[in-house]
Amino acid sequence: MDNFSVLPEGCMSLILSMTSPRDACPSSAISSWFGAAANADSAWERFLPSDYRQIISRSVSPVVFSTKKQLYFSLCDSPLLLDGGKLSFALDRESGKKCYTLPARELAIPWKEDPRLWKWMSLPESRFSEVAQVVGVCWLNIWRRISTAMLSPNTTYAAYLIFKFTGQKRHYGLESLPVKASVRFVKEGEDGYEDDNSSIVFLTLQTLGNLDRGQNGRLPQMREEGWMEIELGEFYNDEGDDGEVEVRLREISDWKSGLIVEGIEVRPKVGV
Repeated sequence: MDNFSVLPEGCMSLILSMTSPRDACPSSAISSWFGAAANADSAWERFLPSDYRQIISRSVSPVVFSTKKQLYFSLCDSPLLLDGGKLSFALDRESGKKCYTLPARELAIPWKEDPRLWKWMSLPESRFSEVAQVVGVCWLNIWRRISTAMLSPNTTYAAYLIFKFTGQKRHYGLESLPVKASVRFVKEGEDGYEDDNSSIVFLTLQTLGNLDRGQNGRLPQMREEGWMEIELGEFYNDEGDDGEVEVRLREISDWKSGLIVEGIEVRPKVGV
């Protein structure tokens, strides 16, 4: 402690900024001197994305903060709606990496404007103004391409479909149905999709009792806010110059109804 105490506060803040938010927070409890350095704006400025000012300028509501540390945790705990509600932005609490969620309205969904097949509605538990409900479709093909330049570099990301179902008696067709999911880099001007790159996922927890022997696939997880999520795949974002990543969920064999889609989230892969 004595060796550190002779350092200027600014120097100690610089040292802490080269660690991580998870390491910096406990440092503030060591002493008042450590606390001042660990809470300094100069340290937390480095934990924020380099373009954070440009990002928060796109927020649909004012972003108010008194310190950079307060701003950091606000972005972790309270995602911002950007660009008139067409995008949601947050930070990963441990790493400070960027997280984005695209609402259902911004996803490519065949016939999504046909009220016989899809219903658009508001739900109080959704951060977005609209979510999409499957009225009855055979061809389920939900996808979107995302620019890697908008994501944090040198980061392994995973993409997740955020969804839920209507009441149990009002949804059908996906209880044990394998669904194809894929995440892949695409070249400029490239069209179509590659089934060879797909993995199998299941959208209902009831699947556990209905799987045939030898069937494998990822199962959904419940989120804190009451929605469910299923991982569609992962990718490594190097320097953000790999063009676009295509995220897709596809099932075209049976009729299905009752699926409610909030959006697709792209966030850093935990533990990688």
